[in-house]
Amino acid sequence: MSIRIQGVTKCYGRMRAVDNISLEVEPGTVFAFLGPNGAGKTTTIKMLAGLLTPDSGSIEVCGLPMSGDAVEAKSRIAYVPDQPFLYDKLSAREFLRFVGQMYSLDNERIEERSRHYMRRLAIEGFADQLIEGYSHGMKQKTVLAAAMLHEPDVLIVDEPMVGLDPAGMRIVKGLFRDWADSGRAVFMSTHTLDMAEAIADHIAIINQGQIVACGTLNDLKTRAAREHRLEDIFLDLTTEPEEPPETDELAMAR
Repeated sequence: MSIRIQGVTKCYGRMRAVDNISLEVEPGTVFAFLGPNGAGKTTTIKMLAGLLTPDSGSIEVCGLPMSGDAVEAKSRIAYVPDQPFLYDKLSAREFLRFVGQMYSLDNERIEERSRHYMRRLAIEGFADQLIEGYSHGMKQKTVLAAAMLHEPDVLIVDEPMVGLDPAGMRIVKGLFRDWADSGRAVFMSTHTLDMAEAIADHIAIINQGQIVACGTLNDLKTRAAREHRLEDIFLDLTTEPEEPPETDELAMAR
């Protein structure tokens, strides 16, 4: 199993940001993690990446516990946050070389993989320009190239489409699909529901810290009131029903 989350809870004071959730992600899967703002998505992802510690429950990556120092487990993942950090005074090529050296890749492998992922992500023509001059979308693609450089078993991405134009979105969707088809796993949080609908093998929806639905798109359709697009299903499962307007009779009765 690429990811196993069992009974995980995380609180901030009295607020339960994540409330006793369990998930499993198999190799070869694009797994979409959806939810409204404040639902617990980013907290879950940070625990999965080892940046936060659960208050209870357990997380495993590739059968390895994400507890303690978790060095071996962390070596199997790459994490791209929703607001990634880059060194503006480096070029993309220099940044990828720096990341490759941190993962102890040899120079030949760094150069080979850097060329490959920069070409796949359409940033090769800007490889030697300083990152400070990049658009937000270019920076996002550079971070994705760096995350894939050591070819981890699990790619964790928080809002991968932020700042990307339609052409960039298509490139990233194809890259994620190829990544999963090679036997690895992609775990992504996204508000881009069309993307989740297009490439996700499994989808989980979290709301108020709890998993309200998990399965294939067809599985989710059976849980929702309407069998339409993922947007309709998402809204059915995460939106509180509106109370009917008060009638004159009810007002007079009070």
